[in-house]
Amino acid sequence: MLRTHLAGSLRPSDIGSTVVLTGWVDRRRDHGGIAFIDLRDRSGVAQVVIREDVAHELRSEFVLRVTGVVRERPEGNENTNLPSGAVEVVAEDVVVLNTSAPLPFQVSEHADEQVGEEARLKHRYLDIRRPVQAERLRLRAKVNQAARRVLDGHDFVEIETPTLTRSTPEGARDFIVPARLSPGNWYALP
Repeated sequence: MLRTHLAGSLRPSDIGSTVVLTGWVDRRRDHGGIAFIDLRDRSGVAQVVIREDVAHELRSEFVLRVTGVVRERPEGNENTNLPSGAVEVVAEDVVVLNTSAPLPFQVSEHADEQVGEEARLKHRYLDIRRPVQAERLRLRAKVNQAARRVLDGHDFVEIETPTLTRSTPEGARDFIVPARLSPGNWYALP
């Protein structure tokens, strides 16, 4: 099983449960013999307690599968800024599903760096993991779903047609389509 819970969904009602989480390493903190990682997925972040020798190899944006037991965080260590901040997962097994090369910019919401637009567009696959961008994509998806539900409720039929345009001299090779109503003329699929 890939996962049983989302990282951001853990609550005090899960204390004592064995869970399997998957996600990216958001942050790693070493505290002499024991380490903490913040494991991030689409739902949020969960704190994972892990042995230092295992955590030593982990870097930001490594993808992990963690199996462990949910426990209450020690008194005074709760994080009221997180919905899962009252609990932590004590890792019993950690599997690295994928490693990560050094990133051109940090994805974590804790990163203070300002990323330029050119870098964000060049590395769009990283930019959309950032919390602000991910939330915008979720909002867009919900708006599209709502519009589809309304139109579907009025018996509209959704179709997808290719976009036919004039050929442009630059760029990739065009896919040429003959115009049936105008022999000798052609359309180009971009």
